[in-house]
Amino acid sequence: MCDMVPFLDLKKVNEQHRNNIDLAIAEILESGQYLLGKALEKFEQEFAEYCGTSYAVGVANGLDALDLIVKAYEFSKDDEIIVPANTYIASVLAISKNDCRPVLVEPDINTYLLDPDLIEEKITRKTRAIMAVHLYGRVAEMTKIWDLAKKYKLKVIEDSAQAHGAMYNDKKVGNLGDASGFSFYPSKNLGCLGDGGAITTNNESLADKIRALRNYGSHIKYHNAYKGINSRLDEIQAAILSVKLPHLDSENEKRMAIADYYLANITNKKVVLPSTPLQKKSHVWHVFVIRTKERENLQKYLAENNVQTSIHYPIPPHKQEAYKEWNHLSLPITEKIHQEVLSLPMSPVLSLKEAEKIVHVINKW
Repeated sequence: MCDMVPFLDLKKVNEQHRNNIDLAIAEILESGQYLLGKALEKFEQEFAEYCGTSYAVGVANGLDALDLIVKAYEFSKDDEIIVPANTYIASVLAISKNDCRPVLVEPDINTYLLDPDLIEEKITRKTRAIMAVHLYGRVAEMTKIWDLAKKYKLKVIEDSAQAHGAMYNDKKVGNLGDASGFSFYPSKNLGCLGDGGAITTNNESLADKIRALRNYGSHIKYHNAYKGINSRLDEIQAAILSVKLPHLDSENEKRMAIADYYLANITNKKVVLPSTPLQKKSHVWHVFVIRTKERENLQKYLAENNVQTSIHYPIPPHKQEAYKEWNHLSLPITEKIHQEVLSLPMSPVLSLKEAEKIVHVINKW
């Protein structure tokens, strides 16, 4: 029987860095400091420098990163934040849990990103921000988003959870808005060995406030300036991320090479390939997403031929039970995407031989 091509072999991804990860963990154990220590400070400095921002603040996960940005701005109840309708639910949760109203805007069917031409008609006197989600690793169309934000005096919040290292006009994500939320969930392009997240910004007062908010609203122990939460990137995860960060660009290059191979060699007419961005480094291929009207058949066929796939995502936010007040909405582009997308194996440790097998199997379907 042929070996299964895994969707993502995380053990193999991290095995490359095993020796240095072991050393980093040993240092933290030896230090006796496990929260808000030197390892976190070091990673925050390194990550800010990598993104080109003045500040980075480590937090417990990607949802908390977005939540804390919205919380720090202290928007009023029912203020509106524009967000793509086809995003992962975390983007929407960060808005609604702060008593703001997510305003869902359809994506561009070719890029799967927030369609900037549909934003302006959704702006009202209560709109306070645009959340630009760099979905699947591809940077949103930021120039048009910036123009609208300036015109209407809106904040731009980046959801960079899937796009570590992606670039737009020579700037990295994390430095393309007023503030950006990152996730370091293990499967991300830069992933730790558990949950983790960070916020990047060039705004000193915002960074300072978020540092307090992540720690019960406290700058000084037992003195609480804000109604904060407990959301801290721990020392072990920070140290692991410091080990992996220097390899992020080279690992993204490997993802781009796999994507190029898929794009050049998948020829099955029943499969819609992702469009190629004009700026090569503006897509770091967190996932490689194809579309087909026969998704269930293709996924089953690939599994029978030892190729593991995933779906990002089967149900859009407005059709989730959690947002049943939206279940009546009709968002045809979003719904089409969620009904047809299928993610192929993609990682920096996927071999050319495995990619060739995947292409061969798809072309035979």
